[in-house]
Amino acid sequence: MAEYVKFVDVTKCDGCRACMVACKNWNDLPAEPTEFLGSVQSHPKTTADTWNVLQYIEHENGKGDLEYLFRHSACFHCSDAACEKVCPEDAISYTKYGTVVIDQDKCVGCGYCVENCPFEVIALKEYKDKHGKTYRKSHKCTMCTDRLEEGLQPACVTTCHTDAMQFGNKDEMLAKAQKRLSEIKGRFPNANIYNPKGVGGTHTVYVLAEKPSVYGLPENPKVPTSAVLWKDYAQPLGKMMLGATTMAVVGAFITNNIISKRTKDKEDGGESHE
Repeated sequence: MAEYVKFVDVTKCDGCRACMVACKNWNDLPAEPTEFLGSVQSHPKTTADTWNVLQYIEHENGKGDLEYLFRHSACFHCSDAACEKVCPEDAISYTKYGTVVIDQDKCVGCGYCVENCPFEVIALKEYKDKHGKTYRKSHKCTMCTDRLEEGLQPACVTTCHTDAMQFGNKDEMLAKAQKRLSEIKGRFPNANIYNPKGVGGTHTVYVLAEKPSVYGLPENPKVPTSAVLWKDYAQPLGKMMLGATTMAVVGAFITNNIISKRTKDKEDGGESHE
């Protein structure tokens, strides 16, 4: 199955926020009252009930002019996702489309994914069970994987009226990003393709007009070393040790049963013929 990419060209975005509305509608996410931020931006960042946020950045360009930069902010769906590595319950996994999803039935709300996401797009939400006990679950953008299963595109992409977002085959989208970059370099000298290799590349790829840090993005995000050690070394070793321990217990149980049976046979006056 081919991998897919959401290609976001921030230079075409006009800040309409239709992507935010489409995401809320499709995923049945509740309205979320927020404090006035002193600008046109509605939310400071993504939350458990707001999976994508339109960011508005005031920026002084190289000519000394003040301009607004826009960015559709949501989960990057990393190819080497830190959230997947640190989840102790295997609640986070990759789909055949390259998207990263959370299994709500397995999630225990430990928050490790929240703490280790280099882009800070995952959030915890509190719930109460029928007994009034509080529990938590992690939430983030799913890239509308349920829509992809039906042959549809992500809701945010279908509603973008400026074609600032496109979705399709990974190689095709990366080629479009490269072509667009060559077209805008004259206007935006610092323009770049944001597809960080430190997380294995992403399935949300941007053409940015300025350096990533201008948009509040890490220049060179990487999977935390602690996450790599946990997933690639500590967990497999732990499972091996657990397996060895289990085999030892089973072996001891079988051996004890054999010895007990032989002892009983002797006490009954017979020889064991095993």
